[in-house]
Amino acid sequence: MNFTGFTEKDFETFTIDGLEDRMEAIRERIQPKFKEIGQILTDDLTASLQKEMFLHIAKHARRTINPPKDTWLAIADNKRGYKQHPHFQVGLFDDHLFVWLAYIYELPNKEEMAGNFLENLNTISKLVPDDYYVSLDHTKKDAKPITEIDLKGALERFRDVKKAEFLIGRHIPANDELLRDGEKLLAYIRETFHTLIPLYKMSYH
Repeated sequence: MNFTGFTEKDFETFTIDGLEDRMEAIRERIQPKFKEIGQILTDDLTASLQKEMFLHIAKHARRTINPPKDTWLAIADNKRGYKQHPHFQVGLFDDHLFVWLAYIYELPNKEEMAGNFLENLNTISKLVPDDYYVSLDHTKKDAKPITEIDLKGALERFRDVKKAEFLIGRHIPANDELLRDGEKLLAYIRETFHTLIPLYKMSYH
């Protein structure tokens, strides 16, 4: 594998003006790297979960004017799409890389999944290390460290509010040296996904 990590130039993609120009840079700079690590991560999750997982790379196809502020790959157990399913994500904003287990508002059975999490709050607190983050809206940057969030309140909101979301995982700042070392970064992402696998399984029980 010749994945070399992500560079400053990759993050600068999000400073490019105009939908067409930014999308072109996303396709040229970032998506080839997503394809490269995405297949490795998908195979890894397929083996770990003992069910077939599928790679999806965000196309931003619905956009007509505003250029995307972030871009990502998603891995889900559905070939046709990922938004209606719990999924694993790796993606970039202009100032950080994110690694998520994501439950977004399009999930049809949010209440049930939130209920499973609420029943297992203590287990989740023990499973998830203190350096992890929680986001309640995948379109915004403002995730909070898990140590600073009311997890029960966040999950109740996820259960009760139609547009509410729940994402849990890690952030790496754009200037972190880890991002420049492809092998170490891939190991870090895999480790994060493996930590989150018990939560992923929890959402189905």
